[in-house]
Amino acid sequence: MSHHRNPRHPEPTRHIRAAHTATTVTVYQAYAPSLGLPAARDGRFPPAWKRERMTWVKPSFLWMMYRCGWATKPDQERVLAIEIDRAGFDWALRHACLSHYDPAVHPDRAAWKAQLLTSPARIQWDPERDLHLAPLPHRSLQLGLAGDASRRYADEWTVAIRDITPLAHEIHALVRAGDTAAATALLPEERPYPAPAETPGLSPVPA
Repeated sequence: MSHHRNPRHPEPTRHIRAAHTATTVTVYQAYAPSLGLPAARDGRFPPAWKRERMTWVKPSFLWMMYRCGWATKPDQERVLAIEIDRAGFDWALRHACLSHYDPAVHPDRAAWKAQLLTSPARIQWDPERDLHLAPLPHRSLQLGLAGDASRRYADEWTVAIRDITPLAHEIHALVRAGDTAAATALLPEERPYPAPAETPGLSPVPA
């Protein structure tokens, strides 16, 4: 399973890469065991999962590892791979607002702020990470879901939830041992995702 594309064909700066099928896309989140374990056991988020809060999902496994410190940070000890409905994911992308003002996207700051207040989803483009969690030149999508989008994510879009903490620990151990080839072979296969053209900040895909 390869995570990186041919270096002779550079990655678009802002493009979604994800493990996906014809109907689902996989995103990652990390939680305390009190939430992560029952979610993986039951294949859905428990009632204790706060549906009124904004929740951030990440289609990049390595960015998730960067965020949770290979599942070692407090309250992020369980890493979940959440397979969600592509139609829901695309709906969130179409209705998202950038989390920061971008003059190339918004006519002015007031228009951005107005959109931010009403959008059910937010998008950040953060530097992608390599196996050593160092930043790469291209960006990784972080998708924030709020209000109706957060509820629909938890109760309608979720198809399956897997606890992949053992995989995170195994890859981390190989990285620390210097066996980057074996670590790379275990990475989830993340391919370019055909995101809606309306996705804020998306780079044009080269021909």
